[in-house]
Amino acid sequence: MSVSYILVVDDEPDIRDLVKEILEDEGYTVSTAENATLAREARRAQRPDLILLDIWMPDTDGITLLKEWSEGDHLPCPVIIMSGHGTVETAVEATRLGAYDFIEKPLSMAKLLLTVERALQTDRLARENMNLRRQQRTIVEPVGRSEVVQRLRSQVLRIAQHDAPVLIFGEPGTGKEVYGRFLHNHSARRNKPFIDVGVGSIARENATLELFGSEQGERIHYGRLEQASGGTLFLDELADMDLEAQAKLASALENGSFLRISGKEPVRVNVRVVAATHRDLEHEVSLGHFREDLYYQLNVVPIKLHPLRDHVEDVPELLNYYVNYFVDQEGLTYRHFTLPAQNRLRNYSWPGNIRELKNLVQRLLILSSDEEIALEEVDAAVRGITSTKPQDTSSIPLNLPLREAREQFERTYLMQQFRECEGNVARLADRVGMERTNLYRKLRALGIDPKKALDE
Repeated sequence: MSVSYILVVDDEPDIRDLVKEILEDEGYTVSTAENATLAREARRAQRPDLILLDIWMPDTDGITLLKEWSEGDHLPCPVIIMSGHGTVETAVEATRLGAYDFIEKPLSMAKLLLTVERALQTDRLARENMNLRRQQRTIVEPVGRSEVVQRLRSQVLRIAQHDAPVLIFGEPGTGKEVYGRFLHNHSARRNKPFIDVGVGSIARENATLELFGSEQGERIHYGRLEQASGGTLFLDELADMDLEAQAKLASALENGSFLRISGKEPVRVNVRVVAATHRDLEHEVSLGHFREDLYYQLNVVPIKLHPLRDHVEDVPELLNYYVNYFVDQEGLTYRHFTLPAQNRLRNYSWPGNIRELKNLVQRLLILSSDEEIALEEVDAAVRGITSTKPQDTSSIPLNLPLREAREQFERTYLMQQFRECEGNVARLADRVGMERTNLYRKLRALGIDPKKALDE
């Protein structure tokens, strides 16, 4: 298990050494810096989980460092200020800049340890809450009692006890991220971050920056790889990663370090990579679209997810789970499926897998408030799914101004293509022949949110 890394910045050697010794006795990994210059170098070398920072130092004061390290309205990690000459104004300014707390010297080691523990816990909870808000519609544990699901759960629990990279294969909608989170939550890294990256949703030219970060003078942008330090980096839609980012990731996994964009010194990396794809990566390698070395680095422990049609006995439990989920999360009126309705859905082929079932449940809860969801309602919903055809663009009124008619056509066209690409922006860009940046701009102009478009 990865322990928290703390940077102690203080110009008094006795204090530095004492704090370092006490923190290491508590199980933390600790580095020290006697001035602002060395503190900057330490941050550049490795992203701290927490910084203990003196206000008064011979070269640059702590308030100036806080301003340098600020990322908009927050700091990249908790900072606890230490000072023997503090004033109320200094404490207020440090807090305004995002410092977690202000401790006066001479230091009470009991108070220091308690403050460090609370700061790390608060930061961990904040990250977990942020992740939960981003992934509001994601379950964190596989649902089902079938032999297929039970076997997968047991397999993932065994794999979680080891630290090897994992590659999850499966059709779209089979719950690859759910199994990734389940693995992380049962691993030795469970108390560290789970950082999920939808590779297909990152503009191609930004992928390397997003994953590996950058340096501009004294300002450091920590990428997703460093944000996941000590924890798990989940890469969804792995096959959509561009070759430049693939090369950099392969090098990072091979050497255990990487360079940020414009960086001069290598950054050590301690992270477990769990990647997911529904594409045949061996075929992508043969086409030259995916690096062979990265494929073998990630495919150490493969996990193959089954489509829902292979374990339809789990359909009733999944229906019940998502009914309760949408009642709790979105305040929808509770309804239950009759036995004939459940049996109808057990005999449905579910081409969209669990994602399709989830969307079907949500739609049925929204469209009616009757207590029961009967066979007739389910039949109509399933027939509507199987008979869906591309929208007839000839229905666009011909009396519209050319600009409005063109916008209606573009929106209809892109929505249909987006559905056929299963919500994957990278494939959509290739399919319609647009650069991904221009495509995002076009989607925004037409009022299409890529994260919500499939729910429309």
